[in-house]
Amino acid sequence: MGEKIGKVKMNLDYYGGEDLYSDGEVEEQLLKIVKSHREEEFPEIIMKEKSWPILYHLSKQRQNIIEWYPFEPEAAVFEVGAGCGAITGALTRAVKKVVANDLSNRRSMINAYRNQNAGNLEIMVGNFNEVSAHTEEKFDYVTLIGVFEYAESYMGTCSPYDDFLTKIRGLLKAEGTVIIAIENKLGLKYFAGCPEDHVGRPFEGLEGYPNTSGVKTFSKKELSELLEGNGFHEVQFYYPYPDYKLPTTIYSDSYLPKDGELVNNQRNFDTDRIVLFDETRAFDSIIKAGLFPEFSNSFLVTAQKRGEQDA
Repeated sequence: MGEKIGKVKMNLDYYGGEDLYSDGEVEEQLLKIVKSHREEEFPEIIMKEKSWPILYHLSKQRQNIIEWYPFEPEAAVFEVGAGCGAITGALTRAVKKVVANDLSNRRSMINAYRNQNAGNLEIMVGNFNEVSAHTEEKFDYVTLIGVFEYAESYMGTCSPYDDFLTKIRGLLKAEGTVIIAIENKLGLKYFAGCPEDHVGRPFEGLEGYPNTSGVKTFSKKELSELLEGNGFHEVQFYYPYPDYKLPTTIYSDSYLPKDGELVNNQRNFDTDRIVLFDETRAFDSIIKAGLFPEFSNSFLVTAQKRGEQDA
């Protein structure tokens, strides 16, 4: 069962008929916007509305996290948790084929309308576990942009993060690549007083999520061990600044920030925060100590599927 919105194929075969996850009424507003406005008009709408959800879902800056990445042009990408399509458009311009999956039909419609000229896009609406179980095609890349931290909610198993990576491996071709964007549990902003992004409580991640279930982020070491322990190698870390949501710069181990460079730290759009110390000066100390990769606010991680003979 399906339909087309513009050139985009909507696959509803695995949609249960109810959106179990929603940002509420703002999604209706977003749907109206993408139906009646071109992407070039979004910045003016963002300025007018002065709303974090509108900024978050419609800002072209979201695409900075992935737009620079050297995808193979003939590749196929499976995008998990595509949401309202903030990243999807950049993927459709970079590769030959994109299959985007999201649990919400309304969010998928927003995605389809804003990317309706993308003839290489199919949106599969439904639970990831069911969609992936019925997907025989193998992909060159699987993207998890702001998704991996929710594996406990996705999987509902005793080892959700390991089991999620096992399913991702199953979607990839031999030597295929997973791309993960996620907050760093030990990001400097959390020491400085920012509430944990998902639960809104200061220091919750730093203390190991004692009051949280369903979502979790990781340190660089923890994330590396998860990937390497679940059939991936060639793990490469990048460091989006100020974070992966609205990045202005993507650093890497071969291009790290210099002393005095990280000055754009007071960017907390969606909630109040404490300010315990000067993050710019603290970052300078961290950079001089060679520890920036450990305290970057977010990570972008790529890892290659290990061959079965090496697993």
